[in-house]
Parts: sequence; structure tokens; C-alpha cells
Amino acid sequence: MSTEEGGLGMRVTKAQAERNRAHIVATAARLFRERGYDGVGVAELMAAAGFTHGGFYKHFRSKADLMAEASASGLSQVAARTEGLGPAEFVESYVSREHRDGRGDGCTIAALSGDAARQPEDIKTEFAAGIEKLLTALQAQSGTSGDADQDQRAARAMVIDMLARSVGAVMLSRACPDNSPLADEILDVCREEILASLAHGSSDQPAALGPEA
Repeated sequence: MSTEEGGLGMRVTKAQAERNRAHIVATAARLFRERGYDGVGVAELMAAAGFTHGGFYKHFRSKADLMAEASASGLSQVAARTEGLGPAEFVESYVSREHRDGRGDGCTIAALSGDAARQPEDIKTEFAAGIEKLLTALQAQSGTSGDADQDQRAARAMVIDMLARSVGAVMLSRACPDNSPLADEILDVCREEILASLAHGSSDQPAALGPEA
């Protein structure tokens, strides 16, 4: 198989083509997190990856296909980075200025959930699978004692609540102007409230709901 990514008429091996594809997916995942699905076109994306526009269709049928694959890749990375983190450690890292400001290298869920809600079902399916994988990783570190169904349901409810509030905090903070006092205040208040609810073992206390949108 010859591809223009090889340059000067060189033939690209299957292994190299797979590496090229993986690089395009990684580049797309980062750019989509930074700008949204509609914020970057195929030509710009391929240029950022170091390839020509024409080479795109040697790897993907459409931008939508790349969006789905990039989403799956980004969501898997989120779950992988979460493994081994306890709930409090996750919140400290996630609801932070570093995460908020590092959009391109941050969580796909916080960066693209709003966009995903308006995308076709295959994108939503990838998000559902990625969110489920992250919840499983968080629940495994939640310290639930016993195997009783009630304990497992309580642990799952806790991590769903914690994740939803953490994602919401980052999204609200990013919606504010850069370096605005409110952007930092949202993170600080939400982080403290989520951690307090975790410490008290109850995420459904009214005081732990955080600021209302």
C-alpha cells in the first residue's frame, strides 16, 4: 500500500500505517478537547499531525469516524490515569486549576460532554462506555466493604455523584473568563464541598450540593 505520508513515493508498511493512524487519533483527541468537535477541520487536524489532507481518507471514512475513535481513545486514557486513585485523590487532581487550564491534556468528559450531547449515537455510545469504565475504576478504589448489593449500590451512587459534580465544576469554571475570580471560586468551593461529603460518607447532604447553575 502506498500513501502520501511516506513521501517521495515511498511505500509505507502496515506497521507504519498503524502508527500514523494512532498519531492522527491522538492529535485529534487533543485538538477536539481544546476546541470542540466543530472547532477544527480535517485539513488543520492533518497538518497538526504532520500529514497532508489527502492522506486522511486512507485512514478514516469521515471526520465522524475519527471523532468516535478519538473519543474512545481519550476516554480510555482518563480511566487509565484514574486507576489507583482514591476518591479524594481523584477530586483533588480533577477539580483543580491545573486540570481546568490544561484542556488539551485533560479529561475528555469535561472537555466534550456538551458537544457529545449533540452528536450522533455512536459518539454518545463511546461516551457511555468511557464514563462506565471511569466509574468502575473509581468504585474499585472507593473502599467499599463487603459484597452486599446494597454496599455496591451505595458505592456506585457515591462515585456517580462525585464524578458528575467534579465534571460540572470544571465545566462551569472553564465557562468563565480566564483568570476571573469566579472561575477559581467555583473550583475551590466545589472541591471543598465534594471532599467534605466524601469525608462524612454521604454525598447526598444538601450542604454538599455546591453552587447552583
